[in-house]
This record gives sequence, C-alpha cells and structure tokens, in this order.
Amino acid sequence: MSKVLLVDDDVELTMLLQEYLTEEGYDVTTDTDGRAAIAAAAGNAVDIIVLDIMMPRMNGIEVLQRIRKLSQIPVLMLTARGDDIDRISGLNLGADDYVAKPCSPGELAARLRAILRRAGQSAGSASTDTLRAGQLVIHPGNRTVEWRGQPLDLTGTEFSLLEVLARSAGQLVQKQDISKRAFGKPLTPFDRRIDVHISSVRQKLGLREDGQSWIQSVRGQGYQLLVD
Repeated sequence: MSKVLLVDDDVELTMLLQEYLTEEGYDVTTDTDGRAAIAAAAGNAVDIIVLDIMMPRMNGIEVLQRIRKLSQIPVLMLTARGDDIDRISGLNLGADDYVAKPCSPGELAARLRAILRRAGQSAGSASTDTLRAGQLVIHPGNRTVEWRGQPLDLTGTEFSLLEVLARSAGQLVQKQDISKRAFGKPLTPFDRRIDVHISSVRQKLGLREDGQSWIQSVRGQGYQLLVD
C-alpha cells in the first residue's frame, strides 16, 4: 500500500480526495501546512506527496524547493487551472507532474499511479538489465544512473525520460513516443512537461566538449541522446 501525503488548505477538497484515494487502496494522510511535506520528505515517511501551490504561511513552490534539497521523493503539484507560470515553475524545480484544480479524484488517482509506477513503487517495473549508452549507465532495477562514473541525481520523471532516450541512443525519438513510453499516456496539445523535464536533465548532464547539449532537439518532432 503506497503512502500518500496530501497537503492542501482546502479542507473540503482534501476530505473528498482522501476518501476516494483510500478506497483506491492508498494509505492517505493530510495536512494544511507545507512544513509537513518537508518533514515527510526528510524522514522518508511517505511514497509520494500531493502539494497544493496556493497555501498560507509557505506556498507550494517554496515547499518544493526545500523538499528537493532533501529528497527526490515524487511530488505532484495541484495548480490553479490555466496558470502555466505555476506549472512550469513547479516542473523546473523538480515536480514530477501537476493536476489543475478543480480536479476529479479519478484523474488524481490515475496520475498518482503513473508517477509511482515510474518511480518503481508498484509492480511491473522495467527490465533490470543494466543499460549503457556511451558514458551513461542506467540501472532500471533500482532506478539509479551513473554519468561519467558518478551518480546522477534525478527525479523519477527525469529518470523515465532519460531511460527512454537511452534505449534509443543516437536516434530521434518522437515526442509522442516519449510521452507514451515515459508517462504511459498520449501527448496532448500545448503540453510542455516533456520540454521542461528535458531541460532539467540537460542541465544535469552538462555540455559536450563542442559546447552542445547531450540531448539534441528537432523542433516540433522530438529528442535525441548523443552517445559520443
């Protein structure tokens, strides 16, 4: 049973989501203060955190920043519908996904399942065989990555995206294929989450000797991981 911490000051919504997720088989705790999320991340007390952006005392963006200094625990953000700035800010800081409010409990449950599956929390994970692409070594079994002989710190979503590109290293992977293989769902129009996560992975890989990124993009099509 996966442990979920739901942090939102909307008590009515929180109760509704908690009841639904409990029926779906999750062990759900709730809080109205973002500091509870920071403490949970520090103590590895839960498997995933659902975090509202608009909260008193400390907003969700600030909470996420502090969490990412402590842990790579999966975080799903709740954002105001249509607020692209908050969504992109959250993804840039390492959020695994977001759901726009008001959201249906069913949609939230589906997103949680997808994130936990990517993070290796549920059954049916990918092959445990070590994957090598140039100086990149990926261990799907424990979802760890080595880059140039050193551990590479990635979020669960970043790991999934890099694994997809590494399995087709040197080849262009269409964005639609990336979405299906990494997220388990088709890419929707104007969805920028792949681009934002790829940008973060690029920064962590650094630049090649020729000054180019290790992950090349073809505008409007997809991405390619270079291996030499």
